Amino acid sequence: MTTSLNTPQSLVTQLKDKIEYAETGVLSKVLLKLSYCQYTLFCLASGTDISEHTSTRNAVVQVIEGRGILTLEGQDILLEPGVFVCMPANAPHALKADENLAFLLTLSDAA
Repeated sequence: MTTSLNTPQSLVTQLKDKIEYAETGVLSKVLLKLSYCQYTLFCLASGTDISEHTSTRNAVVQVIEGRGILTLEGQDILLEPGVFVCMPANAPHALKADENLAFLLTLSDAA
């Protein structure tokens, strides 16, 4: 989907309808990509680990369903439905899905 900086196309979707899990690992779906931010639905199968890494962009995690642990800059954060986490660019983080876990990840340009 291509959009201009000031006038993104309208998008209406039911996130729960987009959720699907592989038997193992991660499925991700880019829902909207603009020049300044990207919205991606992540679906992690139970038991999936994402090792520590960083991103050059600011990130927001909004948990839709499931449970897991986000380790952000050495602090463990319980991920469960309704949790909203802001991560600054370059912050080390890792993830473990204790059960099937779905969240919306928003990446935006660092200020």
